[in-house]
Parts: sequence; C-alpha cells; structure tokens
Amino acid sequence: MKRKIRTPYFEIGTKNYIWGDKVLEYAKAADAAAKKYDIDVLFITPATEIRRVKENTENLIIIAPYMDTLRPGRGMADILPEGLKDAGAEGVVINHCEKPMSLPQMKKTIERARELDFIVFACADTVDEAKAIAQLHPDIINPEPSELIGGTGNGVSSMGYVKEVIKSIKEIDPDILVEQAAGITNGKQVYDFIMAGSEAAGAASGIMNAKDPIAMIYEMIEATRKAADDLKKQEE
Repeated sequence: MKRKIRTPYFEIGTKNYIWGDKVLEYAKAADAAAKKYDIDVLFITPATEIRRVKENTENLIIIAPYMDTLRPGRGMADILPEGLKDAGAEGVVINHCEKPMSLPQMKKTIERARELDFIVFACADTVDEAKAIAQLHPDIINPEPSELIGGTGNGVSSMGYVKEVIKSIKEIDPDILVEQAAGITNGKQVYDFIMAGSEAAGAASGIMNAKDPIAMIYEMIEATRKAADDLKKQEE
C-alpha cells in the first residue's frame, strides 16, 4: 500500500551532484534528521543508489528520479518500474525540467506508477502547466519556474506565484500535495514557504552546493519542524 506522507514534509534531491559513498553519507544524515525532528523526508536519488540507501536508512521515503513504462522483458537500458520498487523506491518523479515529459507521457507514467502503488511526484513550470498536470491527479506537484532551478542565483519563487499556484491546484484536486523547492538555499526560506501555505519544501543545489551540506540538511529539516509546530499553534 502507498505510504501516506505527513505534512509538512521536506524533500531532498541529489540529482547527479554526488554519487556513491557521498550519497549514502547524505542519506544517513537526512535519515537521522528525519528521526530527530519527526519529519517525513523524501529522498530523490539516482536509480543506481536506491538499494544501498534503502538498506542503510530507516526513515526516508525514497523516490526514483525517473522511470520508463515498459514491462518485464525486452527493453535494454530502459528503467523498469518493478526494478525500482524491488530496490526500495516508493515513488517516482515525473516531468522535471531536466527530464521533461509530454502530457500523454505523464499520463502513461502515472498509470504505470499506480500499478505499483508508487507516489507520483510531478514537477511543473508555469501555473498553467501545474493546472494541466493536476488534471492527471499525481500525489504531489512541485511547481518551480525553471529559471530558478539548479543554483542559478535567480532567487526563489515569489509568494504571489506560490499562493496562486497552490490555489489553482487545490481547486482542481484538493488532495494533491503542493511543494515549493525552486531556488531554496536556507532554512528560513523553507519556513516561509510552508507558513505561506505550501505543504512542503525541498532543495537540491541549495544543499549540494552549500558550504556544509550536512549542516544544511539539518537546518532545513529543523525549519520544517518549526513550521509544523507554528502551524499547529495557529490552529489551536
């Protein structure tokens, strides 16, 4: 059965900034921080690292960065969904700006992911693209303007964009979780986005390019915990 993600959660993407033992080092740090702050942490890592991360952590929700839609059999070099699941993945990213998909391809991938009870983590660029993807009902949409991704130094999404895109997605499907991740480089930004209505925050280059990546992992997950606590106080 697909795992239910507690909100607010935090997401870490390694992309290909690191590999091998360094991935495991960061994964163990994220695992310890997830336990310490009692926060669900999604860890998106290359397919080659999924099994080792799974076997050496207890608290992470491991997400594959991509999959193909083939079935067992022929398909040299394609990424088999069943292989990802058996390695320990609990979900998959679709339509990242560095691996874009057409809407028909997204639809086919989401349908295939559902066969395996995978969490579907969909990326979007514009508000209009987010609305189109919401019609396919993924579990998560991460709306992030592509010009802010990858440590470009162009800042983070504006609060106007954040609020507009959350409203647009929730009007279509209130069950979709909405995350903000583009351009985030510190814990304060994590806190601010969650307090503005985002159900999660995440970072890739903001962690991987930090002076002390492990310290930044702790800082951002701690900020997620603080936002969770402050949101709870607001409700009481």
